[in-house]
Amino acid sequence: MLRPEPEQRSRLVEIRDNLIARITEAEREGWLGEVDGLHVSLAGAQDKLVQLDNEATRRSTAVSLGMPTFGQTSARTENPTPLPDPKG
Repeated sequence: MLRPEPEQRSRLVEIRDNLIARITEAEREGWLGEVDGLHVSLAGAQDKLVQLDNEATRRSTAVSLGMPTFGQTSARTENPTPLPDPKG
C-alpha cells in the first residue's frame, strides 16, 4: 500500500467528496453495481485520510526519552569510596 503525502490531504478530501456525490447519483439512477464499486473506493479514500490524521497526531505528540541532564551524567563525589585491594 502506498502512503499518501500530507500535502495531498486536501486532494483526498476532494476525492472523497466527489465519491459521495457519485454514490448519491448512482443510487438515484439505480446503478447498483456502480454503487458497490464507489463504496469500495470511498472506504479507501477515508482510510487514507485516517492514516494522514493519525500520522499528523503521532508527529505532533512529544515523547519523553528520559534523557539525563548534564549534572546527572557528570556527577562527582567529594569523598569517593576506596576500591578494595585486589591482593587482599
